[in-house]
Amino acid sequence: MALNTLDFVKGIEDQAIFNHSLRSYLYGRLLGERQGLLPDRDYDDELLFLGCLLHDVGLTHEGNRDCCFHLDGADLAVDFLTEQGVSPERAEVVWDAVALHLHHEIAVRKRPEIALVSTGAGFDLGFEGRPALPADYTDDVHAVLPRLHAAAVVHDTIVGQALDKPQKAPPFTPPGELVRQKTHEVWPTWEQLVTHPSGWNDYDGYRPKT
Repeated sequence: MALNTLDFVKGIEDQAIFNHSLRSYLYGRLLGERQGLLPDRDYDDELLFLGCLLHDVGLTHEGNRDCCFHLDGADLAVDFLTEQGVSPERAEVVWDAVALHLHHEIAVRKRPEIALVSTGAGFDLGFEGRPALPADYTDDVHAVLPRLHAAAVVHDTIVGQALDKPQKAPPFTPPGELVRQKTHEVWPTWEQLVTHPSGWNDYDGYRPKT
């Protein structure tokens, strides 16, 4: 299963994103150990590997459907795993890991296979607030899996998909924010979002408390 998934992802992903996905597993696994979480004792190591490897398949031609890339990727991941004979229960864990990996504050409250996908992916992209790992370890990982400008490639792929299909980047979502930064589009306010012809007119006559 692991090798089949490796071949599948390598065949459809940009090399920079593929390397990022593998590094996410290596970093997520080690960061889990730093938390006292051991593979196949505290979590299912195969599910963590599958979640990390598949977490960005929404950024491929095959995964570019009509929702935010992390949801499209989750759907493609389950389609692939189901074809491989993975049980619905196990496939659902991977769906959650892929769908939630952008929402770290939610993912870390879920089971380790889900939490560590988000943790590993975030660490690899260099987000602030992630714990440090030994430099010799990260140097070794980068020697085998070169970065190839991973964060920039991920960003440009998300934005490129969304500019082609605006429904993939709704306001106030991570993809939507990246598109806003790129285009300088002005987002609607909360009041504008809920005040429309089919709304409930909650602002009619409303006076905020002082």
